[in-house]
Amino acid sequence: MTPRGSGPFALADLRVLDLSRAISGPFVGRLLADLGADVLKIEPPDGDITRQFGIEKNGVTGLFLQQNAGKRNVCIDLKDARGAALAAALAARADVVIENYRPGVLDRLGLGWEKLSACNARLIMLSINGFGSEGSDAGRPAYAPVIHAESGWVARRAAIFGGALEDSAMSFADSITSLHGMVALLAALRLRDQTGIGQHVEVSMLDAWLVTDDYVHWALDGAAAPGPQGGEIWDAPGGPLMVNMVLPVFWRALSEAYGLRSDEPVDADKASKGVHRRAAIARWLAGFDSRAELIVALERVGVAWGDVRDGKSVLEAPAVTERGVVTEVDDGSGGKRRVIDSPYRFSAASAGVRSGASRAGAHNREALSDWLELGDAALDELERSGALRADSGGTGEGR
Repeated sequence: MTPRGSGPFALADLRVLDLSRAISGPFVGRLLADLGADVLKIEPPDGDITRQFGIEKNGVTGLFLQQNAGKRNVCIDLKDARGAALAAALAARADVVIENYRPGVLDRLGLGWEKLSACNARLIMLSINGFGSEGSDAGRPAYAPVIHAESGWVARRAAIFGGALEDSAMSFADSITSLHGMVALLAALRLRDQTGIGQHVEVSMLDAWLVTDDYVHWALDGAAAPGPQGGEIWDAPGGPLMVNMVLPVFWRALSEAYGLRSDEPVDADKASKGVHRRAAIARWLAGFDSRAELIVALERVGVAWGDVRDGKSVLEAPAVTERGVVTEVDDGSGGKRRVIDSPYRFSAASAGVRSGASRAGAHNREALSDWLELGDAALDELERSGALRADSGGTGEGR
């Protein structure tokens, strides 16, 4: 696990308390860890929900690994008053707190913004929620599929491509919100550098989705439906090929460069022209003896194309293998496990995943000693009380 780049980690001086679970909050913590921050994931005794998804190896599932690599893990029962007090003490030493509970939950646990900021004026707290902390929907639970439906995206996909209303096999809303949360958090840290004062940052999943949606302008301008998609998949030698051109532009490029003609009637309407021209393009694509020859012809006229890959072949693509996108981390039992590395590449700094993800409570004593300077007697008492927990299956990976 050698991070990319040469030079310091940009966020090596930051302490981050990650109270979040699932994806939207933990992904922010993962990115901060990749940039050098000391991130303590506070996991509840019943475990993060992502421990239920993916292939499990040495007590760690694939999804939990991807979202929590590089963090230290402390298992605290926040419903226990002593556990909540321990988390508050950690927040007093933190630069950043990340949370994605429904609005009001942390207040009831004594860990809301007002209380934490009163003890740490420099604290930046990032709160992620589904629909914001105000309004009639504020208390609703929200996961990515809920936001996909509420944002109009599920209905749009069905309308454009046909077929049933269905969700996607990726938690887009979570990841989009994470990235917006990361930007807002870094902006708040920049302002703190100037003022010395922290602040509370809120990012709702629905807000983040809508501001990122590059098709929402159709609805804003009153259109009944969005305009044409840019990408279309065609049958081609060697398998399906994605072409990033709408049909009229694709037809014009090929007809001008290669003299394509269709058998459309002289008086054909727009729909009929589309049918005939699509058929002519399909015949032209099928006429190549190899995919390599076809790609040369497409690139000659500036057509952007993509192979339609499955999960396995994605990891074998030159852009992935040649750039070291996949890296290995310790699996906690002397072996290695693959994980997607940080996408950040700096000319004068380092970034990248530095360790795997651990069993719950793997770093209880180590992290609490580092942050709070607690001795063995105090740690023993917290463990006996049940406020501090650990996975009985083992300690997991060290940092």
